[in-house]
Amino acid sequence: MIGLDTNVLVRYLTQDDPSQAKKANALIAAAEAKREKLHLDVVVLCEVVWVLRGAYDSDKETVCEVLEKILAAAQFSIDDRDRVREALAQYRTEGGDFADYILGSRNRAAGCNVTATFDRALKGSSLFHLL
Repeated sequence: MIGLDTNVLVRYLTQDDPSQAKKANALIAAAEAKREKLHLDVVVLCEVVWVLRGAYDSDKETVCEVLEKILAAAQFSIDDRDRVREALAQYRTEGGDFADYILGSRNRAAGCNVTATFDRALKGSSLFHLL
């Protein structure tokens, strides 16, 4: 199994740098042909959201659709896939950042009742307690 860095996944998704995109496409196609999984750490998913929203000015709905397609792809091995789905559902409908919901979901899975925060965008989320 091969792990993918954020920049490889972003090149694959955006196709914005022809040389790097060609290499990313070839890597992913070769793994698919071999039925080999590619691993995506949750940190990579958080960074992808940050890059797509910030550097590429993608709207939230487009980013959510990209994440849904990644989650649906059997080719990708993703840690805490269920937590990522939960975080995505909250990110889609609430005001916080995707990484916040990943953190809150993973903390809940670790036994935390809530995650304490100063982030007002998370007010009202069942995963967080606003200090």
